[in-house]
Amino acid sequence: MMRKQHTAQFKAQVVREALREEKPLAELASLFGVHPTQISTWKTTALQDLGQVFERGDTLSKERERYEKEREELYAQIGRLTTQVEWCKKKSGLVPPSGSVEYDRSRRP
Repeated sequence: MMRKQHTAQFKAQVVREALREEKPLAELASLFGVHPTQISTWKTTALQDLGQVFERGDTLSKERERYEKEREELYAQIGRLTTQVEWCKKKSGLVPPSGSVEYDRSRRP
């Protein structure tokens, strides 16, 4: 027999009803089709993790700052590496110096 997989939305709805305490757990269990112990477990988990709801905004702004800083560093590194590659090509003779005309062997008369 397969176990039921409940969505986060469903669990939130059940917990919301349980927190209202308008109906007993047994009634909520039959209403939503889950065991009363499961409702208690979800309610306990929700109450334990409630502090994270308010910390999430701080975490997102810190993550965004870290992302922007890393992005700037990567673009700077791309610029340095591009310059180095162009310098290496120029010194190795793979790229003709600017202003010179290169002979194209494919266009023989």
